Amino acid sequence: MFEKLIGRVRNRRLQAIAEKVGSDLAVDESDALYMLTTSDILELGLIAHALRTKLHGDTTYYGVNMNLNYTNVCELRCPLCAFSRSEGDADAYTLTLEGIEERVRGAVLSGIDEVHIVGGLNPGLKIGYFEEMLARIKSVKPDIFIVAFTAVEYDYFARVNNLSIEEVFARMKNAGLGALPGGGAEIFDPAIRNQIAPRKISGKRWLEIMKIAHGLGLKTNATLLYNHLERPEDIVHHLSHLRSLQDETGGFKTFVPLCYHDSGMGISSKRAQPTGLDEIRLFSASRIFLHNIPHLKALWMYLGEKMAQVLLHFGVDDLGGTYNNEKVVHAAGASTPDAGSEQHIKRLIESSGLKPVRSVASYGVIRAS
Repeated sequence: MFEKLIGRVRNRRLQAIAEKVGSDLAVDESDALYMLTTSDILELGLIAHALRTKLHGDTTYYGVNMNLNYTNVCELRCPLCAFSRSEGDADAYTLTLEGIEERVRGAVLSGIDEVHIVGGLNPGLKIGYFEEMLARIKSVKPDIFIVAFTAVEYDYFARVNNLSIEEVFARMKNAGLGALPGGGAEIFDPAIRNQIAPRKISGKRWLEIMKIAHGLGLKTNATLLYNHLERPEDIVHHLSHLRSLQDETGGFKTFVPLCYHDSGMGISSKRAQPTGLDEIRLFSASRIFLHNIPHLKALWMYLGEKMAQVLLHFGVDDLGGTYNNEKVVHAAGASTPDAGSEQHIKRLIESSGLKPVRSVASYGVIRAS
């Protein structure tokens, strides 16, 4: 396959990258920077799609799940976040455990397989709240898959409860935790991070927490927040740190680029929304550079359905899920619906000539079409 591919790539630099990919060699950081800036996106896409096909064939994963944003009260109040509120604000909220159980019960009746949980750093919530949250969700549907809490949240749980990160993970696993989302990574460059999320844990600490999770057998996502203040070089730096940790632990299952939405935020990106070419370059380069992370996800809710569908031919093998009642990106101005139907997501995949497979975040197959 790759020999035929190399013959179709005329750009010499991309041809050299294709040869590395075909020989199972990691591309270097200068290759990544070139891919993020090249105008030859169709040839770049040939390489990314060939690698995607090698890893997953024509399979494209999707999930039937719900979002659970348990509180918007957060002591960080990051400039990049339109979702967070201070205690006492008119629209601040914290869900009760009874309310959470009721929401999950209703979603289970509609057929979900998974719950995705993230929230603010609320000083009024202690470790018992989160343990009981997960236990109650499992009591509703014992085989439901729980993806819960970012590295930022775990660091906070440990600090406010005087526990080690290892103890927090052990207690959450006992309560029903299945995997971790990748939120909070943002961008690892310290100078930029200090502008967009000055009180959030450092990129170094985010990586440390993910390493601990991996060592305890917890698989995780990894993310990148782009289209704010970063340069292509900052993206390469970020991807390089992820790849290095993956070489060490093998614990990242999915990479998820997240486009920054600045409506209502405390900072402005001072740039237009990325073009389709920008998205294609980023996702294709990510698929090629992060050769050791098996899955690449394009969240239709962030990107829009059409762009997410296009990216299925530029390295992406996971279109995300139904995400009933998503709040974080919509608070920032996303214009997409806050939920999707399984039938519609399947049609997006099938009309792209690919095979939809319903799964959970562990990539355990629920149903293949």
